[in-house]
Amino acid sequence: MLIGITGTPGTGKTSVTKLFEKDPFYQVIHLNELIKEEKLYSEVDTERDCVVADMDLVYNRVLELQDSFYPVTIVDSHLSHHIADIVIVLRTSPVKLKERLEKRKYSVDKVRENLEAEALDIILAEAVDWCEKVFELDTTAGAVEGTFKDIERIVKGLRNGDTEELEKEFRPGSVDWSDYFFD
Repeated sequence: MLIGITGTPGTGKTSVTKLFEKDPFYQVIHLNELIKEEKLYSEVDTERDCVVADMDLVYNRVLELQDSFYPVTIVDSHLSHHIADIVIVLRTSPVKLKERLEKRKYSVDKVRENLEAEALDIILAEAVDWCEKVFELDTTAGAVEGTFKDIERIVKGLRNGDTEELEKEFRPGSVDWSDYFFD
């Protein structure tokens, strides 16, 4: 089973997936690292301080890396909804997200771009359009361990074929930052 953990940068994807690395049940692929290490990109965007991933190369490489030994492979990235049919979208209040991105020393423009993406549900909307199953988690106030437990519950439900209650609890669109105003 391939599950994407996606969301705007700074929502907690890497922090939570590092906890999954400690469990032998899970294979974790940190997609952003893979893209850079294996040069799975078509260009470097110096203006936006990022690389432009070649998603065909990325998709094929993830399939090559997916090991059937592991019952669940988790793909960590703001791009993982381009790879997986089942995704968990992590969401964070733009106010808290701004703090996290500034702590990372993102440029003013890059912070603003990511805050707008979060406020406008860009990744969630893409995931809902492209993926078979989408769950949404608010990571604003919770500790990473709580997010980890919620994701474990979702994975367990998926493996057992029992997601009806989880689909209600973590329904896409349940997190709303539309009242966030940019200064």
